[in-house]
Amino acid sequence: MMHRKLFILIVIPVLVGIASARTHMRAQAQASQSGLDLAALDKSADACSDFYQFACGGWLKSNPLPGDQPRYGRFDELQERNNAVLREILEAAAKSAANPDDRKIGDYYGSCMDEKAIDAKGLAPLREDLDRIAALKSAADLPALLAPLHAKGVGAFFVFGSIPDFKNASNVIAGVGSGGLGLPDRDYYFKDDETSKKLRDAYVKHVTKMFELAGDSSDKAAANAQTVMRIETALAKAMLDNVSRRTPTKVYHPMKMAELQNLTPAFDWNAYIKVQQPPAFETINVDHPDFYKAFNAEISTAPIADVRTYVRWHLLHASASLLPTPFVNEDFAFYGAMLQGAKEQRPRWKRCTDYTNQDLGEVVGKAYVAKTFGEEGKARTLEMVHAIEAALAKDIDEITWMSDATKKEARIKLKAVANKIGYPDRWRDYSALRIASGDALGNSQRANTFEFKRQLSKIGKPVDKTEWLMTPPTVNAYYNPLENNINFPAGILQPPFFGKSADDAVNLGAVGGVVGHELTHGFDDQGRQFDPQGNLRDWWAPQDGKAFEERAACVANQYGGYTAVADVKLNGKLTLGENVADNGGLRLAWMALQDTMAKKPLATIDGYTPEQRFFIGWAQMWCENKTDAFARLHAQTNVHSPGRYRTNGVVSNFPEFAKAFGCSATSPMVNQSACRVW
Repeated sequence: MMHRKLFILIVIPVLVGIASARTHMRAQAQASQSGLDLAALDKSADACSDFYQFACGGWLKSNPLPGDQPRYGRFDELQERNNAVLREILEAAAKSAANPDDRKIGDYYGSCMDEKAIDAKGLAPLREDLDRIAALKSAADLPALLAPLHAKGVGAFFVFGSIPDFKNASNVIAGVGSGGLGLPDRDYYFKDDETSKKLRDAYVKHVTKMFELAGDSSDKAAANAQTVMRIETALAKAMLDNVSRRTPTKVYHPMKMAELQNLTPAFDWNAYIKVQQPPAFETINVDHPDFYKAFNAEISTAPIADVRTYVRWHLLHASASLLPTPFVNEDFAFYGAMLQGAKEQRPRWKRCTDYTNQDLGEVVGKAYVAKTFGEEGKARTLEMVHAIEAALAKDIDEITWMSDATKKEARIKLKAVANKIGYPDRWRDYSALRIASGDALGNSQRANTFEFKRQLSKIGKPVDKTEWLMTPPTVNAYYNPLENNINFPAGILQPPFFGKSADDAVNLGAVGGVVGHELTHGFDDQGRQFDPQGNLRDWWAPQDGKAFEERAACVANQYGGYTAVADVKLNGKLTLGENVADNGGLRLAWMALQDTMAKKPLATIDGYTPEQRFFIGWAQMWCENKTDAFARLHAQTNVHSPGRYRTNGVVSNFPEFAKAFGCSATSPMVNQSACRVW
């Protein structure tokens, strides 16, 4: 679909969880005075044997996986409520727009919902691009072909955009990022297990079917699919794996344009840049130089017909969600059903709500905030942030494995962390973006081009640290290491993560743990490599860096031993940053709870002590049901651990948990070699 990241932020903000807009209604929770979801509990389970089952067993039973979803969890449950609000906003705007912004989101949503009009147009909205691809005569013409396609969101071969300079994070430079794959990750092209082989076969069949829908004969479509697979496999072979990409120095290679040109003599970068028209620049970051050598080899040795086939596939792939129904269904058959295990397509209105939020997020978000988020929620969240920042300052003071010199640097970085709560201080201006009623795909392409040009315009300018990388209705949060700030959209600051009437123990265990999680990201295996200003700089004494790595290795080994699904273990190195943040974040929230109770003792409520409510509050964020296919995909590509291990993995490292629930030293929820970094 035409909803791809168009700019390059190679060290990405680290998300709290997977927040997808799914649909499933919760049963009414039992009455709770504390804010816990009492109906979510499974009191027949032993908290010391499987805390996740104890905290979530009731929820798992009462929330069987809906047919249109490969995964459904508490994040999705909240996103469901947010989507209902967004639907009201968008449907009202589609019927009667009160202002130009409302007209934009109304026309975008209404056009997306008009399946009959989309079906009637067939491939006509792609005709100009398809004709340009068909006219490609040689590699020399490829820059002029790819440039406008990249702007529209077609990810063939690579992506081009802007990124903060890792070594001077206050400035924005140009960047190119390796890309051009149709499977989720480069390892999918090489794994030899039977599941991976079946997925590759299914992918080739999917590409074949898409070419058939686009008008190719069966034989021609099958041959074209093999061509796509060959080119993508060659590109994948030259890419870094997802664990390596977590090391900033491996994706930071600033060059002069002449140096990049030397890597790809068959691709004229000046011709490409001339079409894109970014501000003048001298330096461009090249994420992985060896990839561009492979790219050059492909376009200089492959028959030009093969290059045309590959680019044509990526145009169809990027556009599928807003093409006629047979394309939408085939896209779902592979990416939704085969790859993730979903049994049916999501309702059209939910998909169109997603697309509108993605492409016009701050117009939608402005209306959402006006309906849902008050100053009270923002003020209470900020109060909690300050309490957890104080806990991290205390934690830095008290840890024994770090020298005083490095502690001093850590305190400086902590003090420099900026907090963004709820929504932007300044809303984005979309007045230059044309949205036309009845032009669903064109609206998406123009929205992508608008965002692409907006990102390019940043090159050579100071970084705008007030900008948000998530829309206000998003149920998630992130830390940005290149800006050293934490960001909490209004969408997540609602039950079960944050409740205005919930007691402090529950709120601190839930959203307090999220706040601590994001703060800890500034000091995890990736974030610790950036200084207070967001620059890639080693501010650690050598012995302290070694001590950190030893403790982080304990966490990587612990989570690497967990089973995601029968034939797949978690990748402890891929999930290391998130696991360090989970463990450290809950530790900080616990410290904040102790400070709170020292000032105002908390009573037993709903049959649970404040300490027990704290840990249950944490666990109940991560309740989730999912297909085996989704679990396998998640384990291979996602930097987060599954909910079960975000719960059990963390509490097993907490002696305070064992004390709160009276667990014996040999209980399964007591890690005999407990890991702790922060």
